[in-house]
Amino acid sequence: MVRCFYTNEVISLLNYFNLIVTTFRHREKALIKECLYLLNKIGDPDAQFHVTNISGIVTGITNLDPLLMAKCLRELSNREPVEFQYLLRLIPIDCVINSELNELKSKAIFLFSLLQQNKKIDSKDTFRISVEKRHCNSIRTRDIISIIAKEVSNPVDLDDPKWIILVEILGKVAGISVLEPDQIFSSVIEMRGYK
Repeated sequence: MVRCFYTNEVISLLNYFNLIVTTFRHREKALIKECLYLLNKIGDPDAQFHVTNISGIVTGITNLDPLLMAKCLRELSNREPVEFQYLLRLIPIDCVINSELNELKSKAIFLFSLLQQNKKIDSKDTFRISVEKRHCNSIRTRDIISIIAKEVSNPVDLDDPKWIILVEILGKVAGISVLEPDQIFSSVIEMRGYK
């Protein structure tokens, strides 16, 4: 899928990202060092990462397909689990926009519709909307879910969806993705041996 970054007055170069990576509180610099090392190992020596103003959250830009990151990191963690000390989760981002309700809705629906048009999402495929908000009290989670869900006719499955419409709010900006659950990498899950 083509990444569809959207920029405007609020979204500066520092807010341009296609990855969100989480770590322990106050371990962002160690995470960045680890991410640079890991992404170099899987083929991206030019990846960039930035500390956000939210503890434990780093944004990044990779030249590789962000949706393939989980698979590559999963394979690496199976071979070399000791390399993963700080990286907790790596989340691919399709689109970066303002944290405004109507923008969140229109971009999420656009991305979902694009996958339907490209025959990647079938009308019978289940979905779930997941929202993670940080430093944003102006929009309620249930409002985001409600306004997006009204526009999607696919069946909902909260426990085991085929697709996730993911809204990651980082203050004034938000990352949106439409992805399959296994396209999010979690080192904790991998270390426990779950699939």
